Amino acid sequence: MLNSIQKRKNRLMKQRKARVRGKVSGTEAMPRLTVFKSNKYFYAQAIDDFRGHTLASVDGRKMGLKANQEDVKKIAAEMATALKGANIEAVKFDRNGYLYHGVVASFADALRDAGIKL
Repeated sequence: MLNSIQKRKNRLMKQRKARVRGKVSGTEAMPRLTVFKSNKYFYAQAIDDFRGHTLASVDGRKMGLKANQEDVKKIAAEMATALKGANIEAVKFDRNGYLYHGVVASFADALRDAGIKL
């Protein structure tokens, strides 16, 4: 029973991710900013899809920060400085299939507050 529930959840997550990913593509001037969250940590990276290169990234695990709303704001501030260091002021936000709620929304709001246009 539990195995079938997890398979359904994974299938639905994959569908949401494909739906969002089909609409969002990044360039060097305006990269795609994708996020990944686990139960413990939060990660983000800016990707140029045409060349297949990561332009800037931040790792909450290396920073020693958890995936809660307060720590995600610090991760967003670090990501904003990394983006500004790469001369990027606007990004396309890829929520990676996650609902725009909780830590994902806090991350996006903190990036906007840091001066990155989403």
